[in-house]
Amino acid sequence: MRACFVFRFGNQGPRVWRKGGEAHSPSCLKSSVKFPQSVMIWGAMSSAGVGPLCFLKTKVTAPVYQEILEHFMLPSADQLFEDADFIFQQDLAPAYTAKSTKSWLNDHGVGVLDWPANSPDLNPIENLWGIVKRKRRNKRPKNADELKATVKESWASIPPQQCHKLITSMPRRIEAVIKAK
Repeated sequence: MRACFVFRFGNQGPRVWRKGGEAHSPSCLKSSVKFPQSVMIWGAMSSAGVGPLCFLKTKVTAPVYQEILEHFMLPSADQLFEDADFIFQQDLAPAYTAKSTKSWLNDHGVGVLDWPANSPDLNPIENLWGIVKRKRRNKRPKNADELKATVKESWASIPPQQCHKLITSMPRRIEAVIKAK
């Protein structure tokens, strides 16, 4: 359960096919954004569904991450697992592996899954972010607020069955990695 993900907007316009000599015709031109704005998001999932999203306004440092854990992960865990035990999965980003974060997790009784470095394709939530991205593919947000709204809408439309399917794919994913050495 976890993931930060970045969604960008700006340079998402349609492709234009044009005839020779039309390269600079105003009807064939569209302005672009060299460095599109983005929003960074933390979200949680389990086989029971998705939790609430956290839109981040700042770089994720250990103290910022611990605030996310306090205000989003713990409530998500309560919502998704009720009183059942769970194991928290996160990657090895520096804020996540900081001593203070490890201490915070330990102090709050949160067990963490040992996770290999550089293995995003193993993490089911990365597939979920891909699904969210595809669901909002045809949306053309003009600013960060519109982008957030489209992401929230896509996230909210994810059925628990889809999360369950991604979670139950873990043994197959792990087996494939072991087989590939």
